[in-house]
Amino acid sequence: MTTPANLKIDFVSDVVCPWCAVGLKSLEKALANMGGDVTVDMHFQPFELNPQMAPEGEDVVEHLARKYGSTPQQMAQNQEAIRQRGAEVGFTFNMDKRKRIVNTFDAHRLLHWAALQGRQPELKQALLAAYFTDGRDVSSRDVLVDVAAQVGLDPVEARHVLAEGRYAQDVRAQEQFYQSQGVRAVPSVIINDRYLIQGGQPPEVFEQTLRKIAAEG
Repeated sequence: MTTPANLKIDFVSDVVCPWCAVGLKSLEKALANMGGDVTVDMHFQPFELNPQMAPEGEDVVEHLARKYGSTPQQMAQNQEAIRQRGAEVGFTFNMDKRKRIVNTFDAHRLLHWAALQGRQPELKQALLAAYFTDGRDVSSRDVLVDVAAQVGLDPVEARHVLAEGRYAQDVRAQEQFYQSQGVRAVPSVIINDRYLIQGGQPPEVFEQTLRKIAAEG
C-alpha cells in the first residue's frame, strides 16, 4: 500500500464570484476522482472582488457595465456560458435571481469563524448557493445567520460574531497576504504553498495537475 500524498489547498475566492463556484465544484470532482491517492487539507481564503462596495450594494447590470464595459448582449452571453459550465459540474446558476452585487466582508468574517468550528467548507458551499442559486443577499446579516444555521452552526453565536465585528483584522490580514503574493484574480488555488492553479478550470485539468504535484511528493 502506498501512502496517500497530502495536499494542502488554499482556495482563494469570493462568495459572489461565479467562476469560484465553478472552480470549487471542479476541484471537488477532481479530488473525488483521485479517491484514496491523496489526503486533503483545505482552507478557504478571503478575497473581495469589490472591497469598496457600499453596504447597499449595486445593481448587477449597472455594475458589470461600468466595471467591464459589457453590453446587455455580452452579459447575457457570458452568463449563459457560466450557467452551462456550472451545470457541467453540478452547480445551479439562476442568474435572473441575482439582482445586486454586494459587499462580502461580513461573509468572509463568518467563514473565518466557521473554520474554527470545523464547518468552513459547508458554509462556503451554502453561501455560493444562497447567492447564485437562490438570489439571496449575502451581505445581509439576517441571511448570513440563516445560512450558517442551515449548515449546523450556532445562529446565536453567528449573530454575535457579525454584530461584534469579530475576525475583521484576521480577514484583512489574510486578504493583504494573498495580494502581496500576487493574487489579483480568483479563484486562485494554491497547492502546498508552492503551486498555483487559476480560474474555473475543468475537473480534468485540476486532476492532472494535482496528480503531478502528488507524484512529486
